[in-house]
Amino acid sequence: MVGRSPSIQVSEVKYITAEAVHSGAAEIALKGKIRTILLPNRLCRKLQKYARQQKIASGEIFITQSGTGMDRKQIWAEMKKLCRLAGVERGKVYHHNLRSLFARSFYSTCHDVVRLADVLGHSSIETTRIYLLSTGKEYIRQLDKLGLVQQRHNCCFVPFLC
Repeated sequence: MVGRSPSIQVSEVKYITAEAVHSGAAEIALKGKIRTILLPNRLCRKLQKYARQQKIASGEIFITQSGTGMDRKQIWAEMKKLCRLAGVERGKVYHHNLRSLFARSFYSTCHDVVRLADVLGHSSIETTRIYLLSTGKEYIRQLDKLGLVQQRHNCCFVPFLC
């Protein structure tokens, strides 16, 4: 599968290299799939600046002090440190929550589950739909927006409630 995706998983962070940042795209080969991660220009500029500050000329961008690539636990620990600075409750900070937030934000902009599946690198739309499941509160808020139960001159749209 070849897809173009700005969304990566923690296991794919190692593919964000100085070379990928320079070209604006990272090629990811995992689980029998090949995906092209397109890196927006603004992100590339920020990553290039970060790489210069860290004296990284080639290879992985996200590395430890010893120069090895960051693993899942190290990324999680860094996120926990950042949550304090961002004022986010520590218990809500998980890497997959960011991916879910991205999926919901992307979908709210384009309303295209097929495109979202491609962006997330899913081969099944059913997997993508999991990201879009609404909570009960969200569902009720959406129903309220429909305005099906409104009072108008002592009568509402549900006749037996008037």
